[in-house]
Amino acid sequence: MENRHYRALELDKVLSMLSAYASATDSKEMALNLKPETNITIAKGELKKTEDAYILLAKFGGPSFGSIKNVNNSVARANAGGVLTMRELLDIAENLRVFRSLHEWRSRQSDETSYSIDVYFGSLRPNQYLESKITSSITSEEEMSDNASPTLADIRRKMKQQASRIREKLDGIIRSQTYQKCLQDAIVTQRNGRFVVPVKAEFRGQVAGLVHDTSSSGATVFVEPMAVVEANNEIRVLQGKEQDEIERILTELSAETGNYADEIRYSYEAALEINLIFAKAQLAYKMKASMPELNDNGVTVLKKARHPLLDTKKVVPVDIMLGESFDTLVITGPNTGGKTVSIKTLGLLTLMAMCGLMIPTADGSKVCVYKKVFADIGDEQSIEQSLSTFSSHMVNIVNIMKEADDESLVLIDELGAGTDPVEGAALAMAILERLKFQGAKIAATTHYAELKAYALDTPGVENGSCEFDVSTLKPTYRLLIGVPGRSNAFAISEKLGIESSVIDRAKELVSSENVRFEDVVDTLEERRLEMEKERQAAEQLRLENEELKRKTEERLAEIEKLREKEIQRARSEAMRLVENSRREANALMIEIEKLKKDLKNQNSADKLNEMRSKVRKGLSGVDAAADPVMDGADDGYELSRPLQVGDTVKLAGMGSEGEVLVIPDNKGYVEIQTGSMKMRVKVSDLRLVEKKKEKKKETVVRRETESRLNAASDTRCDLRGMTVEEGIMTLDLFIDSMVMAGLSEFTIIHGKGTGALRAAVQQHLKKHPQVKNYRLGTFGEGENGVTIATLK
Repeated sequence: MENRHYRALELDKVLSMLSAYASATDSKEMALNLKPETNITIAKGELKKTEDAYILLAKFGGPSFGSIKNVNNSVARANAGGVLTMRELLDIAENLRVFRSLHEWRSRQSDETSYSIDVYFGSLRPNQYLESKITSSITSEEEMSDNASPTLADIRRKMKQQASRIREKLDGIIRSQTYQKCLQDAIVTQRNGRFVVPVKAEFRGQVAGLVHDTSSSGATVFVEPMAVVEANNEIRVLQGKEQDEIERILTELSAETGNYADEIRYSYEAALEINLIFAKAQLAYKMKASMPELNDNGVTVLKKARHPLLDTKKVVPVDIMLGESFDTLVITGPNTGGKTVSIKTLGLLTLMAMCGLMIPTADGSKVCVYKKVFADIGDEQSIEQSLSTFSSHMVNIVNIMKEADDESLVLIDELGAGTDPVEGAALAMAILERLKFQGAKIAATTHYAELKAYALDTPGVENGSCEFDVSTLKPTYRLLIGVPGRSNAFAISEKLGIESSVIDRAKELVSSENVRFEDVVDTLEERRLEMEKERQAAEQLRLENEELKRKTEERLAEIEKLREKEIQRARSEAMRLVENSRREANALMIEIEKLKKDLKNQNSADKLNEMRSKVRKGLSGVDAAADPVMDGADDGYELSRPLQVGDTVKLAGMGSEGEVLVIPDNKGYVEIQTGSMKMRVKVSDLRLVEKKKEKKKETVVRRETESRLNAASDTRCDLRGMTVEEGIMTLDLFIDSMVMAGLSEFTIIHGKGTGALRAAVQQHLKKHPQVKNYRLGTFGEGENGVTIATLK
């Protein structure tokens, strides 16, 4: 197929945009020469590569391609035994650096997902050995580094030494009183690579030496004194050796490069492909493009499609469909309304997808991969071929009709225009029928009313129009599928100032059939606008309902959050009360221990029992107060038996108790009394309180309290089974309780074992400020398994 069809759809301009994102010159050329792929499998593969690069670009950013160049010719010459220049070798080293950089970039990615473009990264062959050897040997395209070889470094060292000796001799000459009057300037310079001094022309006979140059005025001659001729000759010899060594090094580096010629060439080709693929991904980001679904069954669905060459701030997205319920789309409407842009968008986005480019549409778009895409768009008058506009279009259409088949997309702008309207309309219908018969998918624009009627009457043909606002005389550029367009010629002319009498006369001259058809179109347009308004109102109502739902859900979430906060506050308050109760209980137990000291007092036992009773009474409700907030009604609780009048129940979520007054009714509600208030609540919100269980719980609490009291009254600290750290911490707490209780002597049980815990305990007692002295137990006290300590 000729590229003129692609140019008519402006694919070349999109490819020019793509080339701007490519770094390498060859990649730019590849982008400009990109051709739409007609094989769906290959087209899907190319599009998948672009999508993978798009994903990698979003996750990790793009790789750097540096100053990569085409070095294939240089590499081939090196492989054939040629010697490369320093510039060529530096270009090869830069390519090797880029290959290594690309390979490392992909290797650094934490994403373990496999991508279709990984095959290109895997084809890269970094060669850091050759890269380093070239860069360490060559400083610039004109200078070889001293590090290139020991021989070169030795030659250059000798050259510097020789030059230094020459300068010393010449400095002696120019400072000599004998020669100062002969010199034009007291400087040492070079001519033809040899050190010379500037001598006045009239004194050149007084300075023995070789003349190498004369100034332009002839007043100065540059003389090489005989004293340094031999030294200059030696430098010339060294310079020759230097050049020979440089040539040897270049030959060696070239030979090394030739050994890796194939790897460098293959890596360069892989790098170009990677560069082009990432250029496609970057273009997709610029166009805010999406991934279309490709097919080969002729279906195209473009959602909110935007022409990529139009200003993104001004372009109006359009929805275009072709190939599902109809295979021919006839778009009508006034000029400058967007008809041509619509079919160009259809054709251009199809070609872009076939080139492996993501397209500027919304998600969910579909594109058909065609074998051929034809476009007859624009005015192609040819003065050289003596063709009018109509003739030019017909020549194109003739060629299209010869080649179009059931795998073709045909786009025709202003079908049948440029000739007699009646004949043009009839010809246009015949052309559409033929192309439709050949199986092509067709999108055409026209002004002919006959084609609107043809689309209405013919199966598989659909009307389309570009919306136009008559009140403002401006197009909206919206494409409406299923609605025939109006030319609006009378309305536009009247708005522009043509007299009403002229407009009325024009209307009289229009055929009655045309008038009736336009009336039908007017009626359809009015109904469409009404439906559009209703649709917009419904959409607005839907959005409002969604917003109301969102706000309601947020409010419910806030209420739930506040409820949880209040529950947490209540629990915190309960914990505070529990802690206060425990502290009071501890204080009472300390008082009890003080009473134990006075064994001579006859009433101490009675007082001890009295205080213990107080502690039990104070602690009987401590555990129940720890969590005053009960779980909600959704905890899966079920009554163990039906409620009866007089049962004690508890309200879920409140914790308050009440008495059942009336048994549940048929709706599941029961009347209870809590305090002085009567209320009706659901049975599911009640918890039956069993008296036996409460008594059992009280018994358990009392037993636990008594065990605490008995434990607190003991003067023995048992550390057996503890580590040293645990034992010391427990001992400290025990000593504090002994001090608060006013006791002076206690026993520490640490066991015999290895003696580590005993040693740690005694070392700690030795440093403790409250301990007066300590000793091991005697026979009957536990011997060396215990330590007896006395407090101050």
